[in-house]
Amino acid sequence: MQGQDVDSASPRRACKRLLLASLALSALSACAGGGGHVSHAPQAGRSVGVLLPLTGTNARLGQEMLTATRMAMNTPTSPPLDVRDTAAPGSNAALAAQGAIAAGDGLILGPLTTDDTAKAAAVTVPAKIPVMAFTSDMSVAQPGVWTLGIAPEQQVRRMVLAARQQGRQHFAAFLPDNRLGHALGQALQQVCEENGLQSPQIMFHDTTQDGITASLKTLSAYDSRAAAVPQPDPVQQAAASVATQPAAEGVDPTNPDGAPQQATTQTDVPAVPAAPPAAPMAFPAPPFDALLLGDTGLQLGQVINALAQAHVDRAHVQIMGPGLWGAFASKLSALQGAWYAAPDPATRQAFIQQFMARYHHMPTPLADLSYDAAALVKALDQTRPTGSANGYSVQALTRPEGFGGVDGAFGFLENGKTRRDLAVFQILPTGGSQIVVPPAGKLRRGAN
Repeated sequence: MQGQDVDSASPRRACKRLLLASLALSALSACAGGGGHVSHAPQAGRSVGVLLPLTGTNARLGQEMLTATRMAMNTPTSPPLDVRDTAAPGSNAALAAQGAIAAGDGLILGPLTTDDTAKAAAVTVPAKIPVMAFTSDMSVAQPGVWTLGIAPEQQVRRMVLAARQQGRQHFAAFLPDNRLGHALGQALQQVCEENGLQSPQIMFHDTTQDGITASLKTLSAYDSRAAAVPQPDPVQQAAASVATQPAAEGVDPTNPDGAPQQATTQTDVPAVPAAPPAAPMAFPAPPFDALLLGDTGLQLGQVINALAQAHVDRAHVQIMGPGLWGAFASKLSALQGAWYAAPDPATRQAFIQQFMARYHHMPTPLADLSYDAAALVKALDQTRPTGSANGYSVQALTRPEGFGGVDGAFGFLENGKTRRDLAVFQILPTGGSQIVVPPAGKLRRGAN
């Protein structure tokens, strides 16, 4: 399916393109040992390379993302698409990127995965061809390579700034020892540093209940907090115990020796009030007032158990978690009050309706990304400077106001980072969630 959308009706044009491709690929091969610099690639034009897995295990997803891309490029004046299958036999992301550069594409949409993005970037960065990849892993972001997926860093930034507005200053993280956990931890460290907050306490835990509980007790300084719990006065405790014991059957509580009961009136013996139950001893707060979690599924249940045992509760601590919680928020009533950051689903409704009207099924969330990327490129092409080969300059791509998207406003920074305007959701007592901090509707400097 290589290059299937590029106009090839003219044999002369096709021959010229093939010659240019051969020359560029030869140049790539000749300089492979010199850092990948492309010295004889054709001038980048308006055409847009699309790198997706159209065969293999991710074919269905890739095809749907391609459908959304074409849906955005729905006018005759849209830039031509140069579609390349990163999973085709004998191909890979690097070869697909080389082909796109050789064909004169001015910008590349894709690839899909982190690994494929890294491979493609090794080719596109020296050639100065901008890439909008669909991964959410910002570790592969760099100047000229932007990641469009909703990243852990974007979610953490949104929640930390919202918590800071509530007066919270001491952040910590209790995270799984996996790729997501480390991405969340790194994001928390970075966001706290950027905003002048204390360096957060970050702990990665194992997968056993005992290990999780022990680790969380360590992080929350459980032993020292338990030692500081006020102990009840033994005399008062004994008196309260006697006062609350029920009288033995047939025994006058005012005459316990069993002597004949004297006739009394209401005023002779005052009623003995029942002693109030002993108030539970207040457990001191942990050394943090906001805690970032990263678990999902059964392991999240183990973390919830550990929170109770370590006396880390919402009265003292704002619990925060990944946007993945939104998919099963109805089952998270035990985490009532906890936050996660994600796009406002209301902003997606128009796209869903348009997609379903054409293709009769619900689009996958990743289709949002490919649609937004294509719509952005189409808009830049329509406003390209007179005499310019294309409108995909770094200056145009990184405009401060960003771009409107299916999942809300987003924008690019020159270092490859992507900003997003996310909402903060709170878990309800009965499960489910509601927005407690809405998206701003636009990008705010330093807040996205």
